[in-house]
Amino acid sequence: MNNEFIDDEKNELDYAEITEIFENFFTSSYESKLLEYSEELGCALVDYEELDKFDTRVAELLLDKPDELIALAENALSNHPLLGDRNLRIRFTNLPESIKVEIRNIRSAHLHKFIVVDGIIKQASEVRPEIIQAIFECSVCGNKIAVAQTKDTLKKPAVCPACGNKKGFEIIERKMRDVQRIEVEELPEELGEDPQPRKIGVFLRDDLVDPKFQKKIIPGRKIRIYGILKDMSLPKVKGETKRRDIYIEANYVESIEKEFEEVELTEDDLEKIQDLAKDPEIYNKLVKSIAPSIYGYETIKLAIALQLFGGVRKVRKDGVVTRGDIHILLVGDPGAGKSQILKYVANLAPKARYVVGKSASGAGLTATVVRDEFVRGWALEAGALVLANKGIACIDELDKMGKEDRSAMHEVMEQQTVTVSKANVQATLHAQTTILGAANPKYGRFDPYAASLAEQIDLPETLLSRFDLIFPIVDRPDKDRDLKLVKHILKMHEEPEETEPAIDPDLFRKYISYARKHIKPKMTKQAEKMIEEFYVGLRNKYNQQGEVKAVPITTRQLEAIIRLAEASAKVRLSEKVTKRDVNRAINLIKEFMQTLGYDPETGVFDIDRIETGTTTSQRNKMMLLLKLIEDMEKRLPEGMVPIEEIVEVAKQHGMDDVEKLLAKLEKMGDIYQPRHGYVKKV
Repeated sequence: MNNEFIDDEKNELDYAEITEIFENFFTSSYESKLLEYSEELGCALVDYEELDKFDTRVAELLLDKPDELIALAENALSNHPLLGDRNLRIRFTNLPESIKVEIRNIRSAHLHKFIVVDGIIKQASEVRPEIIQAIFECSVCGNKIAVAQTKDTLKKPAVCPACGNKKGFEIIERKMRDVQRIEVEELPEELGEDPQPRKIGVFLRDDLVDPKFQKKIIPGRKIRIYGILKDMSLPKVKGETKRRDIYIEANYVESIEKEFEEVELTEDDLEKIQDLAKDPEIYNKLVKSIAPSIYGYETIKLAIALQLFGGVRKVRKDGVVTRGDIHILLVGDPGAGKSQILKYVANLAPKARYVVGKSASGAGLTATVVRDEFVRGWALEAGALVLANKGIACIDELDKMGKEDRSAMHEVMEQQTVTVSKANVQATLHAQTTILGAANPKYGRFDPYAASLAEQIDLPETLLSRFDLIFPIVDRPDKDRDLKLVKHILKMHEEPEETEPAIDPDLFRKYISYARKHIKPKMTKQAEKMIEEFYVGLRNKYNQQGEVKAVPITTRQLEAIIRLAEASAKVRLSEKVTKRDVNRAINLIKEFMQTLGYDPETGVFDIDRIETGTTTSQRNKMMLLLKLIEDMEKRLPEGMVPIEEIVEVAKQHGMDDVEKLLAKLEKMGDIYQPRHGYVKKV
């Protein structure tokens, strides 16, 4: 550090010389920009590199003593003839990489120094005014005393310099400015092996809380902060303590929001990615690169690989948005490897969050409003799904979450936004988040033929219907498979290196990021025709002569096929979706429907078995049962129908599961029991 501006004997800065250098800098380098900055930004935005080229000594000193140097720079700017009476704050950008520091690595050595921090906004308070100078009037002699306000508590004059009075001072004038506190969390992609992200408070003042600038300050947004690290007394601690809290006094904030993680790709990386995309075995390699230590589940792993690449998000002219994210749910027996798959994906994906359902609340997943202890107002705090915006959220044990908490996911999964209306705070946050979920069966083990999926797991049908693919993971004794599984596990213990993924995880991560950012495939005519034939053909396969036996597929599955096909094309880095991509997507949908959408009672595909928990055949029976109850009520004096009589009459119409259907009707609110053993239509 060059200390030519510091008097070694007095340890003081040469204010006059530094001010003159800044005056020359603004006159020679920034004169043409000053009026533009004044009108558009409300501040003077200075590129640090330009200052460094103009005078390296001042530029170096700025990093070490930012408070003093910024004050001198603003004083120099206030003397500029072009600005007249306007006082502009100076904001620095493009500071050197050497002063960039991760939040977890901030220490006391950084105090009162200029630092650069990247993070994601976790919480943002309301904008509130604060007093920076108060003018008091002496109650004895009327003298006016100006006192600068630098602390949280209001500072009054100790004594009147005119008459010596020590009490009775009243505020007659205040100088105010606006302030906002945000909480910034480490970027998910920079966490490494540490699952716990660190946070730090940041204060924004003056033009940084301007309504135009506030568009950048949204929870879930990734930002870069140029600021000065400062310390303060710990909140809620009375009196002075030797322990201090730290915060960043922001000098400037800029958005670094990107479509996906910005990965630095070398020429060698690009060449390897291109080679992978051309490899005819690429889909098999992707399967072998998803949780290689977990044996089998090739179809599920292929689906997850396509999920990582994702479909194409489309925003139409009328404002309607079609999501490109593919949501997948794994439902299965305990100990079958669901959690390991989720954790592997969370570590593999370029931007991911791993959440366990039993410890997650609706507010922790989406967003909430909390009290801010510093500005004494309300703060909007982003949850995991907002923080994973444009990434993937792996939610384990979905069935352990409360009903209200699960319902918070509905808007995220379809509209891909989070709307908050609480404590006079109304906001809509972006949550373009892919969801990979896992749940256990309600009664321990999963049986796809015993009852519908909705009856076996404690998840509402409204949530189930939003998943593009739902896969059962069933642990059934199978001699051949069990033998292969044992050999796989033994080999994994004896030769751990043999379970290495087919594609290096770091390269896989870059491959996904590159494909998601640069490839936006479109359907070919042949691909569109194939989807059309599959959808229309299946919809009308079981329905003849106007009789609706079942609804085998809906537009939700149609859109899922399109998304999966687009993801398949992205794997090949192709701008066109071909028939092979569509065929791969259809096979995944068929696998999903075959295991969970097949109605053994009628022998047909019935998507209502998954989406509503009631098949079309069951619904028809329930309507007939309601008609029978209504007819029987008319001939009974009190209108109450004995359940035994209903069962007897229903069996004559070919119904065997009458008690189960009655229970469903009662749960739906169509009938009730006025007394035990009798029912009545509502």
